[in-house]
Amino acid sequence: MPTYSYRCTECDNAFDIQQALSDDSLTECPSCKGKLRKLFNTVGVTFNGSGFYRTDSRSSGDSKSSSSGSSTSGSSSSSS
Repeated sequence: MPTYSYRCTECDNAFDIQQALSDDSLTECPSCKGKLRKLFNTVGVTFNGSGFYRTDSRSSGDSKSSSSGSSTSGSSSSSS
């Protein structure tokens, strides 16, 4: 479930709450019953584990990489 940040426009109370995507936005401050405003922040992204580099997802004996390497070297030698 995503976490949303809210701030009251009257008492400046700020808090975070976990809500389902299907839930309606909160409109009333739990402290003073004033009007709430949803805050939008940057999203933090964390890359954990392997698979984030081009070579991580391929095995060392991949036939595509070896065939493309030979065709690249062949085309460069003919253009020289």
